[in-house]
Amino acid sequence: MMWSTYEFRVEGQLTDQAREAFCDMDIEELSVGAALVGDVIDEAHLLGIMAQCRTLGLTVVSAHRIAGSRRAGRTGAGAG
Repeated sequence: MMWSTYEFRVEGQLTDQAREAFCDMDIEELSVGAALVGDVIDEAHLLGIMAQCRTLGLTVVSAHRIAGSRRAGRTGAGAG
């Protein structure tokens, strides 16, 4: 199975509900929103993450693949 690591930038601060929905991703609060970094299995998974953002009312500013296939030192807990 081919994994890719993606970074999603969203506007605004994340609610507790959004943090729970993305608990398997690293979350970093930024001055202009938040960054979510996580492993994506395939295109269907990527589209599912984007749909989840839309369902939670999040505006995705950018989404891009990060070089390398897996995040180093992944523990399973969000970093935010």
